[in-house]
Amino acid sequence: MTDPIADYLTRIRNAIMAKHKVVEIPASNLKKDITKILHDQGYILNYKFIDDKIQGIIKIALKYNAETKLPAIKSIKRISRPGLRKYARKDNIPRVLNGLGVAILSTSKGVMTDKDARKQSVGGEILCFVH
Repeated sequence: MTDPIADYLTRIRNAIMAKHKVVEIPASNLKKDITKILHDQGYILNYKFIDDKIQGIIKIALKYNAETKLPAIKSIKRISRPGLRKYARKDNIPRVLNGLGVAILSTSKGVMTDKDARKQSVGGEILCFVH
């Protein structure tokens, strides 16, 4: 697999389109960090890391609105990819939907949201946009 982050995002996107409640994804440390951010920002209901002595699995419970049955994640898009990396300096970190969405960045201080990166005054690679 050439781009495991794109695979992670595609599995979530496909599960949402198919109205699944839970999606299982092969684990890595970067995927675990992205999952924690999605949970902290309220885009997923819950998550669980399962150690199967090989690679591990991330079980993600997707979040839907109780009345309208619409998913919490409307759009999840990969920005930086292996063929074309996208980096942002601390002073030009992009805003998603003028602050309504979240950009997830991989920085020298770890994986964080665009708001946290601005607070800590650090730039990095823009992994994805979520709203």
